[in-house]
Amino acid sequence: MTDIEIAQKTKLVPIVKIAEKLGLKEDELDLYGKYKAKVNASAFRRLSGKKDGKLVLVTAINPTPAGEGKTTVTVGLGEAMSKIGKNAVIALREPSLGPVFGIKGGAAGGGMAQVVPMEDINLHFTGDFHAIGAANNLLAALLDNHIYQGNALRIDPKRITWKRVVDMNDRQLRSIVDGLGTHTNGVAREDGYDITVASEIMAVLCLSSSISDMKERLGKMIVGYTYDNEPVTAAQLKAQGAMCALLKDAIKPNLVQTLEGTPALIHGGPFANIAHGCNSLMATRMALKLGDYCVTEAGFGADLGAEKFLDIKCRAAGLRPAAVVIVATVKALKMHGGKPKNALAEEDLAALEKGLPNLLRHVENITQVYKLPCVVAVNRFPADTEAELRLVADKCRELGVNTALSEVWGKGGAGGEALAREVVRLCEIPNAFTYAYDTSMGIAEKLEAIARRIYHADSVQLVGSAVKQLPQLEAAGFGRLPVC
Repeated sequence: MTDIEIAQKTKLVPIVKIAEKLGLKEDELDLYGKYKAKVNASAFRRLSGKKDGKLVLVTAINPTPAGEGKTTVTVGLGEAMSKIGKNAVIALREPSLGPVFGIKGGAAGGGMAQVVPMEDINLHFTGDFHAIGAANNLLAALLDNHIYQGNALRIDPKRITWKRVVDMNDRQLRSIVDGLGTHTNGVAREDGYDITVASEIMAVLCLSSSISDMKERLGKMIVGYTYDNEPVTAAQLKAQGAMCALLKDAIKPNLVQTLEGTPALIHGGPFANIAHGCNSLMATRMALKLGDYCVTEAGFGADLGAEKFLDIKCRAAGLRPAAVVIVATVKALKMHGGKPKNALAEEDLAALEKGLPNLLRHVENITQVYKLPCVVAVNRFPADTEAELRLVADKCRELGVNTALSEVWGKGGAGGEALAREVVRLCEIPNAFTYAYDTSMGIAEKLEAIARRIYHADSVQLVGSAVKQLPQLEAAGFGRLPVC
């Protein structure tokens, strides 16, 4: 059966029952039909003094077109932990419509390890992305109207950095000229659209701890520069209050379930290549209050998504991971070793050995740079041979790290019990979690630290516009922030 056939054949538990199991009260939910709900602020207030559970991060090797199944493993691990008697809550990002209708497809897991209602989650869900798009475009409209109405802030139309957004892959809108026509139609200028998930508002929402914190962060967003090269913020346009009004429901985490009834909080979804690539801080905190274990994921590979999760999100929220899961597949490792995509089903120990350094480097980064315990989850495919699986396990063992087979796609939680037990074991080991760099370092030093320690580059050389931007960023007060 296809993913959607599996999802639609599953009898879902009413979301109020899932909430009851977590200890949430009905008046702490804003219901969106029978199977979706938002968790409102009253739950945060009631649970604020409760001890946090253990935070488990799921990341992966560098992604390939072969696919690693990170979200599937994340969902399956949550189900497996429930199956072995642990109170686990999954925390995931929301899918964006653009990738859903593109090559990448949905982001609700797969096979027997899915979050449901899958089609709702992959499409409009509870309207969070639409609210973010509306807030983004409101700010764009206020900005252009300010220029049209006399431009008291002396904003340079050629140095506007704020774009409009639409939640679709639409290359026709990437670079446009707008404001054409009569003088009442605005000021003509070059403009463009981003996809909604790329809006800075998405990143702000996902790093906010409350609606008041979000309002303050929204006000600090830079939308362009004046003729005197001074930054212009949303607060100078008095836009943050109106944007907050549009986002008053979007800031609340969404509660759904897996095929096996494990609770899942799905909220926010900034891209990891341009933002920090994690679900919302509020959803993660709520999952830690509701469960003994919070299983969450970070975008792309461990060098990008995990680095930003650990250096940005954990630092901002004061979170301390208890364990890390690195997802890998034999076929992806063979592809890293030079094996063509159309030949990945063949056993090839030589190609696998050539590709293994990709996995091993990620393992070393997690254990040696961040000082965190980790396990490698080998997402098993039918073509994987025992010899190939043994080689992966042996190489990981040389670094003091265990592997566990994940068969959650075909078996659901039952296919991840070994992985779940290893994660529980690792969570009981005290760790000395640390960051890859200190925020007191200068921007260039932080770039150097990431490049050397995570990517193992020899050095970083700034060229072109970056040389000019560096002192400007320092002068604007950004020198002591994490690097994204």
